Amino acid sequence: MKTLSIVKSIVTSEYFPAAAVLAGVALFWGLGLFGGLSLLSDHQTLLTTLSWLLFVYAAAVLTPLAGIIAAIDLSRRWLRNRASDTAGSTAIASA
Repeated sequence: MKTLSIVKSIVTSEYFPAAAVLAGVALFWGLGLFGGLSLLSDHQTLLTTLSWLLFVYAAAVLTPLAGIIAAIDLSRRWLRNRASDTAGSTAIASA
């Protein structure tokens, strides 16, 4: 039951969506480094090969953009939370 509460706290975290996108981008590029062109070595129909190449082209263009946006969002949230924690601790100390 404890692991369920840990998973629930991770999934409901404000950092989870951006971290999941960043992990997906890293996974995509990591898998691409280890044999992403294997489809081209197989004998496939022309439509299958063209569809795969179009998908890979779109993913290669969009995943860096998604990764950059996710990294900016994570850093923005982290800086905002750090600033609010600092402001809260100074307000408590001065009271």
